[in-house]
Amino acid sequence: MREYRWRIHSLWAVPLLCIAAGALVAAITLAIDAAIGYDRLPSSVLGTPTAAQTILSTAASSMLTLTTIVLTVLTLGVQLAMQQFSPRIVRALLGDRRSQLAHGLFAATFLFCMIAVAKVDDAAKPGHQVPSVTVATGYLLLLASLLALVAYVHHAGQSLRVAGIIDLVGDNLQVELDRSFPLERAEPEDPASVTTTDAGVVVLIDVGGLVELARRSDDRLEMLVAVGDFVPRGAPIACSQAGRPVDGDGVRRLVLLDNERSHIGDAAYGFRKLVDIAERSIASSPYDDPVTAVQAIDRLHDGLRQLAVRRMPHTEHRDGRGAVRLVTRELGWPGWVRLVFEEVVEVGGGSPVVARRLLAAIDDLLAVAPPDRRAPLQQHRDRLLAAAEDAGVRLVPDDQGLGSGQDLRAQR
Repeated sequence: MREYRWRIHSLWAVPLLCIAAGALVAAITLAIDAAIGYDRLPSSVLGTPTAAQTILSTAASSMLTLTTIVLTVLTLGVQLAMQQFSPRIVRALLGDRRSQLAHGLFAATFLFCMIAVAKVDDAAKPGHQVPSVTVATGYLLLLASLLALVAYVHHAGQSLRVAGIIDLVGDNLQVELDRSFPLERAEPEDPASVTTTDAGVVVLIDVGGLVELARRSDDRLEMLVAVGDFVPRGAPIACSQAGRPVDGDGVRRLVLLDNERSHIGDAAYGFRKLVDIAERSIASSPYDDPVTAVQAIDRLHDGLRQLAVRRMPHTEHRDGRGAVRLVTRELGWPGWVRLVFEEVVEVGGGSPVVARRLLAAIDDLLAVAPPDRRAPLQQHRDRLLAAAEDAGVRLVPDDQGLGSGQDLRAQR
C-alpha cells in the first residue's frame, strides 16, 4: 500500500525532492567554503566577484523563466494529447520520470543560484571574495541544466508522437503485467526458431548478414516477419527450414525493432502516409479538402508509376556459391497497387475532383505497366467507375481533378 501511494503522489514528489536537494547541496558547498576558505579557486576560473554575481543572478532569473515555460508547454501538450488521443492519458504523461527529473533539475538550479548569489561579495574584500566551491558547483548545475534542456526537448517531442504515447502506456502496462502476473512456467523454446525478447516494429532486416549467418552454419533461414510488421514480445521472427538449431542472438542483432516504422528500407510506409493524407482529406465529406487529396494522389501516382516498370524484390537470397540461404517476405505488385488505391478509391469515388484524378492516374499506369501487371490496376479502375456511378459522378480523366480534362485542347 505504501508503494502504491508513493507512485500516485510521485507526480509532484520527485520535483520537490530535487528542489530540497538543491538547497541541501547549497548548504553543503557553503559549509565547505567556510571551512577551507573562499578563494581556493582562482578568479581566472570563476571570474571576478562582480562577474560571478552577475552570472548567478542572471542564471537564477533565466532558470525561473525556463521552468515556467517548460511547465506551460507541458500543460499545452497534455491538453493536446487529451483531445487527440484520450482524456485518460494525463497521468501517464505527468508521471514520466525523465520529465519530472528535468523539471526538478531546473527548479533546483534556480534555488541553488539564488542562495549562492547572496553569498558573493562584489566589494572584493581581501580574504572574502567568492565562495569558490559554491560558485563552481553553480556553474556545473547550469551546464547540467543546459544538457538536460536539450535532452528534455528531444524526449518531450518523442513522447508526444503517436508512437511515443502508445509506447508510454504500453510500457506501463508491461510493468504491471510483470508485477501482477508472474510467469510460472516458460514455454519450451524450439532451437530451430528465433523469438524476440522485446516488442516493436521491424524497421530493418540485414539480409546480407543473415545470408552470411546461414552460410556459416550451412543452413537455410526463413524470415517470418517483414519490414513494417509489428512483432509482440516472444513472437517468432525466423526459423530454420532444415530444422537445425539457430543462433538466436545473432539473428536478433540483424533484425532491428523500433517503436514505429521508418522510411529507411520501408517504401511502403511512404505510400501509407500519403494514403492517410488523401483519405483524411476526403473521409469526412466529399468536398472537405479535395485539393489536398489530389496533391497526395499526385505523389502516389508518381511512386507507383516508377514501381510499375521496376523489378520486384526477390524473396530468395543466395550466397556466393548460389545456394539459397535466406527466404524473406516481400510485397508483390498486386500488394503495392492495393496499398495505394484500395482505400482511396473507396472514400474518393464519390468526390468528382478526387475521382477524376484517380481515373487519370490509373489510366496512365495502365499505359506504362507491363501486360502482366495490368490486372490489379484494371480491377481498381472498375471499382472506381462503379463508385462514381453510384454517387452520380460523370468521370473524365483529369490530371488536375478540376473537371476541365475534356475542355483542355492545344492552342493553334
